[in-house]
Amino acid sequence: MSVVEAERARARALAALRAGDLVVAPTDTVYAVVGDAFSPGATARLLALKQRGRAVPLPVVIRSPRQVSGLVEHIPEAGERLMASYWPGPLTLVLPAAEGMTWDLGETRGTVSLRMPAADFVLDLVAEIGPLACTGASRGGVAPAEEVAQVRRHLAADVALYVDGGPQTGPQSTVVDVTREGAQVLRPGAIPTEHIRQVAEGEVGWGSRPTASEPEDIGEPDRSAEGG
Repeated sequence: MSVVEAERARARALAALRAGDLVVAPTDTVYAVVGDAFSPGATARLLALKQRGRAVPLPVVIRSPRQVSGLVEHIPEAGERLMASYWPGPLTLVLPAAEGMTWDLGETRGTVSLRMPAADFVLDLVAEIGPLACTGASRGGVAPAEEVAQVRRHLAADVALYVDGGPQTGPQSTVVDVTREGAQVLRPGAIPTEHIRQVAEGEVGWGSRPTASEPEDIGEPDRSAEGG
């Protein structure tokens, strides 16, 4: 995508999001569908698109770790360590949500799933709109497609705008719950489970990552913790 094309796509995406519509955009993992997290219409459309009811809440994309404190009750040490090592990147953290948040992400049970992707296009949208509700660009139970044309055929008119960022072939983000003691991997993904444990338990230096290992066999994803 050229600079001009990217700027045009950004302007159209911002207009759609401000209107409460949904946008498909490339991330650093897979194509995702995003909407304004504080727009009841947008989050209702996202929940309906996923066809899973309200039992599986929507993750939220943010631009900076500094935004976390305004969205959560507190950040456990394991969460702080994981953020320092893997944000921006393919890590989704389930944290205790702050009270009184005026959004409807589904049945969150007092939690919120946050991610800061290494994807400039999405981060630019967050900078203008604020936190975005985000989920893999597919209906419930189907893996996100690698090409935007496939996504368009699958989701059709349920999405207002499709942004083509080329093939997206990476694994989905690793989803980790830090609301209880330690760190529990809810969905294996791009970051090996053992690396999550080592970082969360402080076996590596602050902001460091364990030595690379063989890619993890992630098998079938846990659809109860789906995101981008």
